[in-house]
Amino acid sequence: MTKQKNYKKNGKTRFDIISIGDATLDTFLKLEEAIIVPSGEEHNSMLCLPYADKIPIEHFEQRIAGNAANNAVGSVRLGMKAAFYSIVGDDDSGKKIISGIKKEGVATKYVKTHKKSITNYTVVLNYNGERTQLIYRVNRDYDLPKLNKAKWVYYTAVGKNHIHLESDIVEYVKKSGACLAFNPGAYQLKRGAKKLSPVLKATKVLFVNKEEAYKLVGRFENMEDLLKELQTLGPQIIVVTDGSKGAYSCGDKKCYRMGVFPVKVVEMTGAGDAFATGFVAALHYKKGVDEALRWGTANSTSVISSIGPQDGLLSKVGIEKLLKKYLKIKPRKI
Repeated sequence: MTKQKNYKKNGKTRFDIISIGDATLDTFLKLEEAIIVPSGEEHNSMLCLPYADKIPIEHFEQRIAGNAANNAVGSVRLGMKAAFYSIVGDDDSGKKIISGIKKEGVATKYVKTHKKSITNYTVVLNYNGERTQLIYRVNRDYDLPKLNKAKWVYYTAVGKNHIHLESDIVEYVKKSGACLAFNPGAYQLKRGAKKLSPVLKATKVLFVNKEEAYKLVGRFENMEDLLKELQTLGPQIIVVTDGSKGAYSCGDKKCYRMGVFPVKVVEMTGAGDAFATGFVAALHYKKGVDEALRWGTANSTSVISSIGPQDGLLSKVGIEKLLKKYLKIKPRKI
């Protein structure tokens, strides 16, 4: 359990980061056998299991998850004072989420319990280190509470009724001077770059994977062109992750490519969240974009070496230790 920092100004708690997004309870199932069938589309193979049969599994675990919850927990482990806004159901899963992140040292004053509702739930099928997710999401009406001062806001995946919430976040960022990190989920990306323009223009750091980047600005064969096209949408710093190929970033008129650290992949869930969490923490501690790429890579490397999105999240000491181990793997300008 992480002990929360407790510092106040003018009688009000100030946060280093407030994470905003949906939370879930995830059940991880490691499959013994499955068949992978190419679909003819890039990055879209099919996971096949025997129909109407009993499928044996090697292992199962339950974990608290959700992009924002992962970020909040990871930020606390990296020494930041974090709060979390989400809506959970009035059930055991919701209670587990609130209790679990509170034990990690995350402030839960903004977490709301929706009466007569259940909590989001995901089943993660893990096979050969990759995951296939079966997702159940509850339709929510989001209402951003009055937030205390924060240096960062991390806004990520929420349900379809999020437009009013998004407007409130943009207003809060503009009035408070907080830096906004935006890691859009499926419902946000579905709206397209034009409708996302107000939040993109208010964004300090945009985090997307390559396929998500294509959804916003179209396909580009050259990564530097893709990064610069994303910058025209408004964010000051762009980060594009590309799985085993590493990550790319543009900021301060410089673009970088960062490779991966060579480790055995146990399970991929939460890798992107861990990367973004490490990257934002590095910026919070006044590191440059190049060093932030290394922090993100270290954090995601640790997470994919464990089951679930939070077990492998590192402390500052853990980050430094891993960076020292892979000292020769550094960002290169592109």
